[in-house]
Amino acid sequence: MKALRRPSTAVNALLALLIVGAAFWGWTLLKDTDSDTGANASGLRTLTVEQGTVTKTVEADGSVESASTATATFGTAGTVTAIKVKVGDKVTSGQLLARVDDTGAARSLDLAEANLDAAEDALGRAQDAGTDTSSATNEVAQAELAVDEAEAAVAGTKLTAPMAGTVTAVNGTLGGSSSGAEGSGFLDIADLGKLQITAAFSEADATELKEGQAATVTWNALQGAETTGQVVAVDPTATTDDSVVTYGVTVSLPNPPDGAKPGQTVTVSVITGNVENAVLINSAAVTTTGNRHVVTVVGTGNQQETRQVQVGLEGDDAYQITSGLTAGERVVIPTSTTTSSTSNSNNSGPGGFMGGGGGAPPGGR
Repeated sequence: MKALRRPSTAVNALLALLIVGAAFWGWTLLKDTDSDTGANASGLRTLTVEQGTVTKTVEADGSVESASTATATFGTAGTVTAIKVKVGDKVTSGQLLARVDDTGAARSLDLAEANLDAAEDALGRAQDAGTDTSSATNEVAQAELAVDEAEAAVAGTKLTAPMAGTVTAVNGTLGGSSSGAEGSGFLDIADLGKLQITAAFSEADATELKEGQAATVTWNALQGAETTGQVVAVDPTATTDDSVVTYGVTVSLPNPPDGAKPGQTVTVSVITGNVENAVLINSAAVTTTGNRHVVTVVGTGNQQETRQVQVGLEGDDAYQITSGLTAGERVVIPTSTTTSSTSNSNNSGPGGFMGGGGGAPPGGR
């Protein structure tokens, strides 16, 4: 019987050791989790003040367009007798694009030239007779002007390309009027090798935009397509649509991705502020009232101190602290923002940083 009891004692001892080991492992795991999330023994959610880069950006939807366009319009009204190009054709400057019936214009030119000949003959007779030539001279000048106008009318029956590029629209039809569609020229041409972006920014964001700022352009239709450009113009006047005020902004596109075409939709993000080597903290930890910014600092023994700080650049997710805090200090996330700040602390964004116990600052991922 003693021999039978001995194995039971050994098994019980082994089970006891396993239970103790599991309890210790669980305690260690919970401790590590608390450390990672910034929770302390009192249940406070905290963040560590970091040193890194604070970035502020503004964003708007935009579209791709050609940076160089032209409209070809007939100089003479008439019925279209020939259209020599179609949408998508590449043309050179001065190339013949279309014609209108030149019968009337040619007849007018013949008549104007005949009138000029007659006026010049009359001037010659007056000069030979030694009489007053002022009237005859005036008639010649008028006849020369009429010839010039008639020649221009004949030339206007031929539509030529004002620039090299690609035909993007044909607004008229064969046998139709030379004026094309109402409010447009007969043909539209664009240089598809020179593209740019136009976007409408809110009035608040537009106040921070100026020429030369860097921009990132992301395509909606081209998966993974992204490129950089610069702000080249901000409209001086606003556009109001349904009480929404926006300002047009033009962004250069020196290196468009493959497949980029006019009319495509994009998202434009412009960097309006950037401070490197800044003392920074997640904006969720800062309570702002008017121009006053305060944080709650956790000291030794979890002692809490309400402290006023000076904020520099207010970045996308982080604030630059110019005075009142030093890197390494811990600050409390107010209870009302715990949910949102917890989300922020697990994601690094422009100007933000990994939160919860002092993760890596921006640029250090």
